[in-house]
Amino acid sequence: MRAAGPKAERAKQEIDYGRRDVAGYVVGAFRPATGDALTATYEGWTTANWIDFLGRVEAWIDPAAERVYAVLDNLNCHSGPDVLLFNLAHPRWEFVFQPKYAAYLNLIEPWWKVLRSLALKGRRFDAWVEIEAAVERATAYWTVHKHPFVWGRRRRHRAPSRLGVAALPNV
Repeated sequence: MRAAGPKAERAKQEIDYGRRDVAGYVVGAFRPATGDALTATYEGWTTANWIDFLGRVEAWIDPAAERVYAVLDNLNCHSGPDVLLFNLAHPRWEFVFQPKYAAYLNLIEPWWKVLRSLALKGRRFDAWVEIEAAVERATAYWTVHKHPFVWGRRRRHRAPSRLGVAALPNV
């Protein structure tokens, strides 16, 4: 009889937002159906900055949209009293908190990978202003080349399958 080894678990990877010695935060809003994206940069992350960003998103979204679903992680500043006041002032907003360690449920996460590739990959920044400029350029580039995002694996091109022996003959 074999001894049971350790139980296999799902691999987990913490999200790495690419910050090293230069401090700051890049936040964003994303519409998967159209590919539209909005980013903003902040030197620190506070509830005041979060409310400022929500205001930017509110101005960015079409006023005719009846519901706005904001998928969020569980940071304290995402659920404070000021956020509740924002929600009361903007009743079309609904905040949906994703479970811990489940970033893959949020469709903005694959887009963050694209933005990091466009703005940060292979570059070294000496100052926060350089990162802000790189993110702004990458977001502008994305806006010109945007496309809808589909959740799941990419579809690979396959050659059409040929009819086999069991196929009906052409009549």
